[in-house]
Amino acid sequence: MLSDSQTQYITIGMARKDILWRSNPTLAYRDWQAREAAGADRRPFSARSIVQHQAMFEHFRRHLLARGTSVASFGTDDIEAFWQTPDARTYSQATRMRYAKLLDRLCRHLVIAGVRQDNPAAGLLASVRWPEEEPTPHYLDASTDQRLQAYLQYPAENLASLRSRAIVATFLGTGITAAEARTARMGELYPNASPPYLFVPAHGSRDARTVHLSAFAVPLLRAWLARRKQLPIEGDRLFSLRPNGQPITDMSFGRIVSEILEAIGATEVEMSPRTLRNTFCRRQLLAGRPRDEVSHMLGLASNRTCDRIFATILQPAI
Repeated sequence: MLSDSQTQYITIGMARKDILWRSNPTLAYRDWQAREAAGADRRPFSARSIVQHQAMFEHFRRHLLARGTSVASFGTDDIEAFWQTPDARTYSQATRMRYAKLLDRLCRHLVIAGVRQDNPAAGLLASVRWPEEEPTPHYLDASTDQRLQAYLQYPAENLASLRSRAIVATFLGTGITAAEARTARMGELYPNASPPYLFVPAHGSRDARTVHLSAFAVPLLRAWLARRKQLPIEGDRLFSLRPNGQPITDMSFGRIVSEILEAIGATEVEMSPRTLRNTFCRRQLLAGRPRDEVSHMLGLASNRTCDRIFATILQPAI
């Protein structure tokens, strides 16, 4: 049986947690992850998993903030709205499952901590499942890849065309993600170095890395960087559609990629930056690069993505 002093200590501790979750949920989540959070087997999460979970939580928290609610008061309608956001609509079945587990785990903790009275994520785990098979990744075959590279070399008609071609060349020639392209800075691109490269800072669960530019992308990115430095755009983002330097949205990235793929007749694939990233990966594997090296180029901690794309190379032609 607990003494009065022990009971008082626990009560004060819970009160402090309640205040922190309401005033600074980012800090509260980080503290919970470091001190208490664990998986289904009650084993603490790895350092890399903790970083990934924090990034996922921040993404969901910003969604709640935009809807005028908080971790203490969001409901099932807020979760449903989250699934309909541009980013979430692109999530794989596995990523949706990870979010479902994270939100259920979070809400159960908040109920125990007295921050919430209910768990609006309780039904999520019953509605989503881990995929039984990995979906076949979308990519451009080698001939279409070459056709796109050649198209990007055509002279740009205007500033918008130059920017669009530079964006597509970045995805196709470096394999970075849309999120990484959105935050890329002018000072991180070195098209005149030997060899030319793009520095990608650490973010989320990904470590910092240097990616050498594919040869076809160098002249185009060199031209874009020189032009970008002359534009009256606030900040130093490498790509921006607005004078205030606002980051490009995923929807705009998708539109830019779609327009250029449509121009070369490549319409039977998912027309997205991810398809170009997969194409970059496949090109490296076709060139004989080890999967560990290619995974590092992509900023991945495992070879899972490379294995899936390598399987498309091993498939016999029909």
